[in-house]
Amino acid sequence: MPKFKLLCDYLLDTGIIKPEQIHQPERPPHHWLELVHTPDYVAAYCNGTLDPKAQRRIGLPWSPGLVTRTCTAVGGTILAAKLALDYGMACNTAGGTHHAFPDFGSGFCIFNDLAIASRVLLSLGRVQKILIVDLDVHQGDGTAFIFQNDPRVFTFSMHCEVNFPSRKQPSDLDIPLPQGLDDEGYLQILAQTLPDLLTEVNPDLVLYDAGVDVHGGDRLGKLALSDRGVYRRERLVLSSCVAAGYPVACVIGGGYCQDMSALVYRHSLLHTAATEVIYND
Repeated sequence: MPKFKLLCDYLLDTGIIKPEQIHQPERPPHHWLELVHTPDYVAAYCNGTLDPKAQRRIGLPWSPGLVTRTCTAVGGTILAAKLALDYGMACNTAGGTHHAFPDFGSGFCIFNDLAIASRVLLSLGRVQKILIVDLDVHQGDGTAFIFQNDPRVFTFSMHCEVNFPSRKQPSDLDIPLPQGLDDEGYLQILAQTLPDLLTEVNPDLVLYDAGVDVHGGDRLGKLALSDRGVYRRERLVLSSCVAAGYPVACVIGGGYCQDMSALVYRHSLLHTAATEVIYND
């Protein structure tokens, strides 16, 4: 839980971003959450009346502070998506809660920010087609389920085959990866897939889940990317989107490492790559 504030502090302390680049999201209204989630689930979670079994499935103890943080993170992804449409690229310092389903949470995910942001922008008429690029080590099962019958949102998940969730949901495109895959193998597969996918889908917006649990040092990962490999992945995704003229909004996704400084650094590579792609490429 501490990584979110520590990431923002690190980005400022190292000069990767400037204070004026930070935008504060608002907590989204319930009717925006209910574009994806059932009213009963939204109310039960926000009011703290979710039953213990459902709470255990999420894996995080309920508190009013967690409700605020959860909703603010969703607001951050919505705001990042809007800013990406205005400026070409924007990054959240949280987000990527792709295991949340319409009526329950799972795997540390309570509300599905990627799905909510997609539905909000579609409902506002800001976009007609969205591509979700989910490179978290775990399959984006909640997102895949939510959009299984919605042609306006194309879901792409590239994940470790033998990792959580045990029961995968069919995305529009799934690439299951073998355990222990390293930088070169991973990046080769991504480079062979992403440019053609962008051309095929031709989205008005790309939502990118940049989970760093693909790292070899992640305790919930099972892949073997290095820091350099994670950085190269971010450059590949962001430069591909920007070069082709597709706005891209990014979330940090999963990352589970007891060395908090190492984890924060890995998450910061997304923002470093974004700054370089926007200002240097």
